[in-house]
Amino acid sequence: MNITGRLTRDAEVRTTSQNKQVVNFSVATNDSYRNQQGERIEQATFFDCSYWITPNVAKLLTKGTLVELSGRVSTRAWTGNDGEARAGLNFHTSQIKLHGGSRKIESVQATAQVENNKVTVQGTAEDLPF
Repeated sequence: MNITGRLTRDAEVRTTSQNKQVVNFSVATNDSYRNQQGERIEQATFFDCSYWITPNVAKLLTKGTLVELSGRVSTRAWTGNDGEARAGLNFHTSQIKLHGGSRKIESVQATAQVENNKVTVQGTAEDLPF
């Protein structure tokens, strides 16, 4: 599945209890349609996204950046502290394509190197996995 939207916040890198790094970010997609009365209805859908391939992409994923994502969607449900039922959409991202933002892709320098079991990617835009 593919979605295109804008990041609602800067991406964050988190480390799991198994010492794996994941990039977490949120994307809003916009849709519009006309109802039976002919009124235009605008609707936003929010996805909580995760990307496991390389944590270094996080520095390019800043609030407002337009991205095209490939991956799969899952849902989650929980009960809030107020006792109300809640639901959300997760997007497990396998590919990211940047369509603009506040930082330039060209500013990324790179060669992959391993240090203390961590892979650091630095290089040119052509070396990035998206």
